[in-house]
Amino acid sequence: MVKPTKQIIRPYGDRRDDGVVQLSFTLPVPLSEKAKEAASQFVKKMGFSDVKVAAAERAADNYTFFIVYARSGMYIDYAEIDVPEVIVKKMGFDDLNAFIQEKVGRRIVVFGACTGTDTHTVGIDAILNMKGYAGDYGLERYPWFEAFNLGSQVPNEDLVAKAIAKNADAILVSQVVTQRDVHKDNSRQFIDVAKAKGLHGKTILLLGGPRVDHKLALELGFDAGFGPGTKPSDVANYIAHALLKKLGKEDPNMHYQGEPT
Repeated sequence: MVKPTKQIIRPYGDRRDDGVVQLSFTLPVPLSEKAKEAASQFVKKMGFSDVKVAAAERAADNYTFFIVYARSGMYIDYAEIDVPEVIVKKMGFDDLNAFIQEKVGRRIVVFGACTGTDTHTVGIDAILNMKGYAGDYGLERYPWFEAFNLGSQVPNEDLVAKAIAKNADAILVSQVVTQRDVHKDNSRQFIDVAKAKGLHGKTILLLGGPRVDHKLALELGFDAGFGPGTKPSDVANYIAHALLKKLGKEDPNMHYQGEPT
């Protein structure tokens, strides 16, 4: 196997390879010149040089928020990075509906919810609701999808039970709250429930949220993960192609990197 050519990259601030980065953080001290110096020293202790405190603002009583610019001598070889991605040839709204009608021959059933104690529905609404997100229609708008949005604070057991009752082809779990990795704990619990009910490996299981990516989703036991910037059509295309694969009708346009074995 031929080793890939090195691709050394460094942070870019004002000019290429200058190593300049921007950091933001809060310290539990009131705003003052001493606080600014504390922020500067903190960044220097992390190994940065040429530190400049660009902004310092009161965040709350005895708390100050800082934006700091600094220089790093670190670099990485971009060619050595191997990250799993979902790569699917994407079709537009009309083409995808025609594709499902021809290849699947029935409506694809999808359930989604923000599970556990999470009360946020922005993500799941953006993907499933008819209006969608950023001019991209949600799955409820697709005539060849049957989408069920259960909202927020849905117990994992309830989501799985409702999906089973409707013979769901795919389940989308949304996790927005991430403090103390609660999104990971709840996602693991969902997978445990799915395994206990025989859905794991049978139903397409998707994870989405602001701190979710495909790599994390695979590690937790999901088929795919979708993070910030995901549009409804991305999820719709993935589900359609993934279902074809499960039905033994895999489309030659579909390709996965980092797919679990």
